[in-house]
Amino acid sequence: MKSLAELRAIKEKAKAKIHARENTNAKFTIIVGMGTCGIAAGARETLKEIINQIQKRELGNDIIVTQTGCAGFCANEPMVKIIDNKGNEVIYEKLTADKVKRVFDEHIENNIVVSDFVFNINTK
Repeated sequence: MKSLAELRAIKEKAKAKIHARENTNAKFTIIVGMGTCGIAAGARETLKEIINQIQKRELGNDIIVTQTGCAGFCANEPMVKIIDNKGNEVIYEKLTADKVKRVFDEHIENNIVVSDFVFNINTK
């Protein structure tokens, strides 16, 4: 970096990226717990299957997928939080790869929470 103008340009570029993420038209944000406890419980496979379901169903523009660390409930891993575009949150526990298809069939496609896997619900 050689000038203040160059620093400002970098700052504006970063702000534009953040703004784009905040103003998405995504219907859902899916957050997968990828702390060491989650990974040990199968979170990598869960994440892979989430991405697989998004690709199979062609939902790439409707869903943002991200990762987080440990939530402090290691015995409940893999944990996955799904937030809809209204701010309603559902946290699923012990969501292994073999359970992901059901969550997509019911929750993502039909807006029906899969109560068998629920850890916590926070509605707006």
